Amino acid sequence: MTLSPLDDYPIHQAPEVMRHVTTSDRNFYDRYYFNVHPCSDEMMMIIGIGQYPNLGVMDAFAVVRRGPLHKVVRASRELGNDRMDTTVGPFRVEVVEGLKRLRVVLDETGHGLSFDLAWEGAIPATLEPPHYLRWQERVVFDSRRLAQTGRWTGTVTVDGETVDVTPDHWWGSRDRSWGIRPVGESEPPGIQAKNAGTFYWLYAPMQFEDHSILCIVQEDEKGRRLLEESTRVWPDREPEYLGRPEYRPEYAEGTRDVVTATIRFAPPGGEPFEVRATPILPVHLMVGTGYGLEPDWKHGMYQGPDLKVQGVTYDTRKPDDAARMWGMVDAVGRYEYLDGAQPAEAATGHGLFEYWALGPHPSFGD
Repeated sequence: MTLSPLDDYPIHQAPEVMRHVTTSDRNFYDRYYFNVHPCSDEMMMIIGIGQYPNLGVMDAFAVVRRGPLHKVVRASRELGNDRMDTTVGPFRVEVVEGLKRLRVVLDETGHGLSFDLAWEGAIPATLEPPHYLRWQERVVFDSRRLAQTGRWTGTVTVDGETVDVTPDHWWGSRDRSWGIRPVGESEPPGIQAKNAGTFYWLYAPMQFEDHSILCIVQEDEKGRRLLEESTRVWPDREPEYLGRPEYRPEYAEGTRDVVTATIRFAPPGGEPFEVRATPILPVHLMVGTGYGLEPDWKHGMYQGPDLKVQGVTYDTRKPDDAARMWGMVDAVGRYEYLDGAQPAEAATGHGLFEYWALGPHPSFGD
């Protein structure tokens, strides 16, 4: 048992010191996620910083897609006993005002990407429904997440070129998630190897000038709904529940790459409406960042006693690099209200369009 600065605050939830979580599950995690974009197809950057208390590791990544380049900087260190220390070498996140304002920094590393960015929420941080999934007898997901849309101020430097980031059109979304999900080195699969299962997923926080819509859809191989969220959130009034969201994607022929999608909302007691979603710049979140494709770098994977910082760059014009772009897609999305559901001046917004269609699902005829 080792004390940490957190123990001086009256926030204990269990008869443990604060650096220890109440489950011994190796897959417990506690993570920040941010995305940054100029409401266009010019650039998108995604940042993640996570702690893995039962693995003794803290790591971070930033991935930027600009033109054909997919550039990643990543870092890992031992967690130590101070979970209030949110630095990982050149990365750090600062909570300036809880649930409202944060600062995220990546110092220059020689890998061609750095930034100093201030986040301000455009809507209140919103707690999402619990994410729980048991598969082949094991709890695979048991987590909570808050979501928020907002605006960015600061600078991003890519390959020596500095871009000024201003809140008039540099938008984004963030989440804070914690709980259980697969992390770290691969475990012996056991019965989990029996069937890899299905991950049919949409995560769509969409931001308009004066409000946002937060939407989640997850279904299994039979089309049964495992998780959903559908709410419209304003800065200064009660959120509106929008009923069961219906997601209808259109794929490029012969692929599961979404070209466009329609999301239908039916608020109880209100008029149904639809939003058209168009991904305009894809970022393959799982490539180089630690989400599971590289055997030598995964979230929570122990990289040794010393700080490790790496840079990875792929050029999607090269066939071998383009072939790596597989898995979860986090795209800049353009969102358009259909059927006159909103005044014309507020009818188009932008945000994250995150999707993956892995395995069988009724929409594929499987």
